[in-house]
Parts: sequence; C-alpha cells; structure tokens
Amino acid sequence: MVFQNPKIKKLLEKYSDVWALNHALALLGWDVNTYMPRGAAERRGVAVARLSVLRQKLFLSDEFKSIFREAEKEENLNEYEKGVIRVLKRELEFYEKVPPELLEEEAKVTTKARVVWEKAKEKSDFKSFEPHLEKIVEIEKKKAEYREFDKLYDALLDLFEEGLTSEDVDRMFSQLRIPLSKLFKKILDAGVFPQHHKLEDEKYDKEAMKYLNFLVLEYLGYDFSRGRLDVSTHPFTIDMSLDDVRITTWYHTSDFRRSLGSVVHEFGHALYQLQIDKALAGTPIGTGVSFGIHESQSRFWENMIWRSRAFIDFFYPSMRALLPFLKEYKPEEVYRYFCIVRPEFIRVEADEVHYPLHIILRYEIEKGLIEDSLNVSEIPQVWNEKMEKYVGVAPPNDRLGCLQDVHWSEGYIGYFPTYAIGSILAAQIKKALESELGNLEDLVVKGEFTKIREWLREKIHKWGATLPPKELIKRATGEDMNPKYFLEYLEKKYLA
Repeated sequence: MVFQNPKIKKLLEKYSDVWALNHALALLGWDVNTYMPRGAAERRGVAVARLSVLRQKLFLSDEFKSIFREAEKEENLNEYEKGVIRVLKRELEFYEKVPPELLEEEAKVTTKARVVWEKAKEKSDFKSFEPHLEKIVEIEKKKAEYREFDKLYDALLDLFEEGLTSEDVDRMFSQLRIPLSKLFKKILDAGVFPQHHKLEDEKYDKEAMKYLNFLVLEYLGYDFSRGRLDVSTHPFTIDMSLDDVRITTWYHTSDFRRSLGSVVHEFGHALYQLQIDKALAGTPIGTGVSFGIHESQSRFWENMIWRSRAFIDFFYPSMRALLPFLKEYKPEEVYRYFCIVRPEFIRVEADEVHYPLHIILRYEIEKGLIEDSLNVSEIPQVWNEKMEKYVGVAPPNDRLGCLQDVHWSEGYIGYFPTYAIGSILAAQIKKALESELGNLEDLVVKGEFTKIREWLREKIHKWGATLPPKELIKRATGEDMNPKYFLEYLEKKYLA
C-alpha cells in the first residue's frame, strides 16, 4: 500500500472531486486545440472559467482545509504521503492568495485569446493579437503580485518549475550562451552537417506519413489503448488520466522530419505520464513533477534517440517503404537531414545547438513584460532584434517570429525556461543511463526500446510528483543539474 496513513487517505478521498474537475478541464483543453469549432470559443471560455472557479472553491472549502491541516500535522509519513502534503500545500497556498475573480478572468481571456492567436498567426497580424496579450500580461502580473514572491517573475517561474528562480535561470543561461555560439560557428566551419538538405523539398503523401508516425510510435512503445495521435496547429501532449494520454502532430506537404520529430518529442511527454505508478492515479502526485522534468523526457527521445544514426538505421527500411523518395538517399544522408544545423526562425524546428538560444530570447522578453521594462507593442521589434543577435536571422514576418508559439495566448508566462532545462537534463539523463545500460545508440539500433523505457520508469517516471524536481534529478543521475553534459554531448556529436 502506497498510502497507509488514515488522515492521508481521508484527504485523498476529498481530493477526488478536484481530480475529476481537472480531468474535465483537460478534456476541454484538448478539444479546444483539436476539434472544437472556432465559433465555440467564447462559450467554452465561460465553461472553463466556471469550472476553474469551482475547483478553487473545493480547495478553499472549510472541510477540505480542515482535513488538510489535520493530515499536515501527521508524523512518520512515507515519502509518497509527504509528496501529497507538499503538492497540496503549494496548490492550497496558491488558491488562498489568488482571488477566484482573477482566475475566472484568466480562463475567459485565454480561451478567447487562443483562437485569436491562431487567426493572427495565420495572417501574420500581431496587431490583432496585441490587445489580448496585453490583458494576459496584466492578469499574470496580478497573479504574481498575489503570490508575494520577492520578484514578480519568480512567482510565475515557480508555477511551472517548483523552486526555480530567475537567478537560477540567469546562471544557467550564462553557462550556455557563449559556448553555444562558439560551437555553432565550429560546426558550420566543419561543414559536416548541412544548412540545407534536398530532403526538405521532397513532398510526401500525408496518409503514408501518418502510417509511419503510427508505426514508429508502436515500436517505441506508445500504448494506443490509452492514447491517441491527432492533428493540431501546434503539436502538444495532454493527459486526462494515467490511462488517457493524448498527443498531436502536424503535417506539411514536404520536409517529413517536422512531423516525425514532433511525434517522437510528444511521445517522450506521453511516456512519462503513462509510466507513473498506477497506485498514484487520481492523487495530487499522479502527474509529472514539473515542466522542466517533462521537457527532459521529450528532448531525450527527440534529441538523444530520434536525432541519432542508430534511429535512422533501425527505422530506415520502414521509412523507405512508406516514403518512396528515400530510395534515392542512403541512411547517412537521412541522418544528416535530421541533424541539420542552421539558424531557424521557428523554435520547434531549431537544431539542438540553437534551441536554447531561442529560449533565452523568449525568457528575456517575457521577463521584461512582467518587470515593466518592455511593452507588448514592442515585442515584434525586440523579438527580431534578439533573433538577429542570438540566432543570426531576423524573421520576415510575425508568423515566423513572435506569433509562432501558443504559450502566451494561454497565459503560460514563465514556461519557456523549462525547455532549456529539458535539453540540459536530457543529456545528463543519457549519461546516467549509459553508465548502467551501456551505449544508448547500441540499444536503439537493436530496437531495445523496452530497456530504455524501463530505466526511465524506475529512475524518473514511476515517482510522478512524489519528489521535488531537484531531488528527483539528483536521485536519478547522482548530481544536481549540470549543463556541462549538454555541451559535451553536442561537441561529441557534431564535432567528433
């Protein structure tokens, strides 16, 4: 029995109503991003807002708080029970400080803004999205103020990565910014990995591509009895429960790596949720512990596995059978195509080397918005200037620039730094896995994905949110987050 303390059991029974609301909200969110008619956005926003307020009322009821306070006093709790108290304490403090009116407004504004953003992106029209983003920024500032952190932006960071501060992020980025810029120049000078590949222009049949995506997911171990693969404007993963974890991808007329790479990335997210110990289902710790840890899983599967020569060798016969144009390309060429290194406008299509630079740009902009050193109207200009400075290219329009990401339309300010954490931790996790299982590429080329999944389950996945993210990583890898493994991994891969 994972949960033995009677007062913890009583608390979890009361929490089940909150879990049920979370389940419903997640399903509504998935629908917004997939099949909901665009004209339904306003009323959907009202429904989401009311459910969000109801969730807060459940947390703040005298009965729930009383049960929690009693459970919090208990001694000799096991680590799962301590995890429940830690997670619920964070949520309860949030709801006690942030008024329901603000959360209701946030739900309404972001649900509508999500649809406006989609249209604005399609038309490359930032001006139409600007007033909605201004409202969102003001709401997020107020939310941060209510949380009473020393720094407003830290209050938002902590919502996505428990315990993370802007000081942590500044230190992390200071260790990456210059080395990554130097490494990029060395890679270009070496000329091994192309800046453009002919495979980008090869058109593919959508149905064949869809079949390939399903085939790869089957091999990697995605459980379709507990998940789905659908299409969305921006690929994402969402979990309704530990037995309902859905992913999406996108399809283009050419450049098949964009669709397949997104599928493998989202598989990493989904696998994390699907491998959480089922004893934690329906509890506050029956989910991923943080966005940074979640991103480490998606980046691990995308970068360490999908962008490997071993992956190409294993899946090449299937890819060639479904995409006939690959008969003209050897596996080595497909590998170089997957690992193109060049300045990109789009974050999700950036190579491993440039990716953190895209995150640094977003971090600096959203931090400026919260700290009042930047106005929403200035975003397009500042975005383009920073892209030129950090990545080496300036977007020709807002669709390829500041409108490319969905996050701000959903109020996710403070999210972006977790992507960089994910890249760093993915390399650190690879190092730890190889110390026990041997070379990762040897496992991949043999299709031994079960061994990889099991290692990740035991070290990271099964714990859910039982342990704080920093403690989980220290247990899994033997040390705190260390960017050196990420830099070493890139140098070995692209310069060896």
